[in-house]
Amino acid sequence: MPLRSDDPRSVGGYKVVDRLGTGGMGVVYRARSRSGREVAVKVVHAQYAQDAVFRSRFRQEIDAVRKVSGAFTAAVVDADPEAERPWMATQYVPGRSLAQRIRDQGPLLLTELRPLALGLVEALREIHRAGVVHRDLKPANVLIADDGPRVIDFGISRAAENLALTETGQMIGTPPFMSPEQLTDARTAGPASDVFSLGTLLVYALTGRGPFDADSPYLTAYRVIHDEPVLDGVDAPLRTVLGRCLAKDAADRPELDELAQELETALPEPEPGALPPAPRREEAATATTEVHLDTGPGEEILLGTGPGEEIRVGTGPDAEVRLGAGPGEEIRLGAGSGTDPGPRPARRRRLRPLLAATGTVGALVLGLTAYLLGPGDADTTDTAAPAPTATSRWTAPPTGWKPWQTTLFATAAAGTRRALPAKDGNNGGDPSCQVHGKDVYCGGAGVLPVRVDGRTGRTVWRAGIAPTTTERDQYYAGVLGVRDGTVLVQQTVFSGEPVVDPIDLIALDADTGERLWTRRVGSTDFAPAVTGDLVLTAEPDGETVTARSPRTGAERWSLPMPAGHHCVFTTAGAGTYAHCRPVTRDAKAANEESRVLVVDRADGSVRTVKVPLESALLGVKQGDLVLVREDTEHTDAAPGSDPAYDSILLVDLETGTRVMTPPGEHGRGRAALMGGVLVFTRSDGQVTAVSPHTGELLWRSRTSLERPDAPGYDAATDTFYLASATGRVAALDRLKGTLLWETLPRTTPTWSMQGASWVAPHDGALVAVAPDGTLFSLDPAHPDREPVSG
Repeated sequence: MPLRSDDPRSVGGYKVVDRLGTGGMGVVYRARSRSGREVAVKVVHAQYAQDAVFRSRFRQEIDAVRKVSGAFTAAVVDADPEAERPWMATQYVPGRSLAQRIRDQGPLLLTELRPLALGLVEALREIHRAGVVHRDLKPANVLIADDGPRVIDFGISRAAENLALTETGQMIGTPPFMSPEQLTDARTAGPASDVFSLGTLLVYALTGRGPFDADSPYLTAYRVIHDEPVLDGVDAPLRTVLGRCLAKDAADRPELDELAQELETALPEPEPGALPPAPRREEAATATTEVHLDTGPGEEILLGTGPGEEIRVGTGPDAEVRLGAGPGEEIRLGAGSGTDPGPRPARRRRLRPLLAATGTVGALVLGLTAYLLGPGDADTTDTAAPAPTATSRWTAPPTGWKPWQTTLFATAAAGTRRALPAKDGNNGGDPSCQVHGKDVYCGGAGVLPVRVDGRTGRTVWRAGIAPTTTERDQYYAGVLGVRDGTVLVQQTVFSGEPVVDPIDLIALDADTGERLWTRRVGSTDFAPAVTGDLVLTAEPDGETVTARSPRTGAERWSLPMPAGHHCVFTTAGAGTYAHCRPVTRDAKAANEESRVLVVDRADGSVRTVKVPLESALLGVKQGDLVLVREDTEHTDAAPGSDPAYDSILLVDLETGTRVMTPPGEHGRGRAALMGGVLVFTRSDGQVTAVSPHTGELLWRSRTSLERPDAPGYDAATDTFYLASATGRVAALDRLKGTLLWETLPRTTPTWSMQGASWVAPHDGALVAVAPDGTLFSLDPAHPDREPVSG
């Protein structure tokens, strides 16, 4: 990457040649000494240079790497942790990571595994002899050099006798490669923990799968602690050796000298050409050289980004930036957009740990917040994501717009200036947002409705519509839509009593936030909705829905609803539809079906189409309703798991004719119909597109996003956008699924982080919100630009 105007021209006497990469904690440059020796120099961001804890960790990283001087590690050349901006220069190792090697060429052959395994044993032996425990051994932290593997990234390592910086209750590392003791009490993780990680890494290198892989990091952690490793594809006697490395009790794992002998016996001699050497300088035109840079909240890793992750930056002519996160894969940098999934239904909001009901895993959630969640398994069909670049694909944002970041709790310029008070650490979140005109309108759990200027991020007003004594954990306001200069909000104030709390539909003036009118929603079976130029709300009789003027609340028409059904209204194109499902417990046993009401917005007249009971309406395509039917037999009920669907159903709106197609293995994840494509988004970041008419796989793409919500679609650029729980944003081409870019995280996941992320195109820019209420805007042509505070 070319140097920027504010980049230093030298650091510690090393001439800076170019910029290799940047992350949340620092920037890495390629530099040369006076003798011409090339080094990678990591320079800490100015905002962290004054943080005493960060400086302590940075010193610890330098000390750890200096202690280790074996042939299989990258040495520290020079460092100054006391500089105004601390820096460290390390040996520049040309070569790709093991993660990239497996990604490009698939799992290793058995003969290729021998030099890798024995080299890593030797590396760990040198590391442990120096009194250091690495604690983050994974494919992304192993470089394949011409003379053997190199172990890098000591940012979360520690001296075996030093517990001072690991007593915070955080578990630092990458769950698919962490040992049981790292997950339960990181302070007890000694050299045997690295042996466990080595066993996991070797299984992955040989099979392309981790022995404890699951759909989410939380489930992976549970399996590491409780389940036996899955060693399919590993033959005896190597299976026996790796099984011992993966023993739950650290005392049952082999010592390194013993392990080296067992691996020599179990693995055949390598064939010529195994583990190809790094490209020479003259080959640079067709290869990339990678260095690693860390950024994490206090857990910096030698040249990486994110707690237990790393940025790898190619320096060839096709340079690219990628950030590692899963079992040996890369998270790519970038940003993105989408459309509003609609307000979440109001519900009693006592935020609890996501996995509190699952025993040990519930106890893990707090510690796992140090890990920026990533994919659980590799997809070797995926292509590397390029760094963000400006192209003709994107439309420029309006004059005066700048990238910005704020929160839904920021002080407002008008109305109720301050947010609701928080109690017991419950900061609210679960945002519900809409873009309209030049602005963004949001509510959420504990969030009073706000209007945010889409160009600057300034909170224009906050509507003080909650009762005076209301606290955040008692309140929910979902933004249904903005029509005719009016913001429509559904509000619930939770009493804490075992009763159904009432829902109010409130209309606010979009310019001032002043209340225009209020109406009590008569039934929770019919959720209020905005469709076209109407707002729909249930009447007190619990049997009728009335369409009203958004601005005045005046009645337009009324619609009788089917008794004993829960109905959700959906807008698809020019049509309005209500998907109604029986609420009786024995509906399935009685072979009842759900129904879709096709509503004429002009007069409220209705046609009814019957659909399967366990179905979900996604939209309309070419005159057909598009639904998916849940596969109740194969949907995992465990927390964090993804829904599964066994059928795609097309229903002709004119004739009622049904066509049912199985999606096969592709029908797992959150389903959405976007741009005429049926998209399944999994919690591990995998996105799959299939044809809604045939069920045929169109493409599959791997992203680094953790728990992404349904994608949004920008028809102007033919781009899908995804947002994650930590505020990462990704852009994918709709036709091919090519990952265009990804961004770094904006926030750290916490135990109470519930609700969906959201992202939408807005006047040439993107607006996104994370579950904790972090709201931001970025330019899709330059998603890596630093935001200003809103």
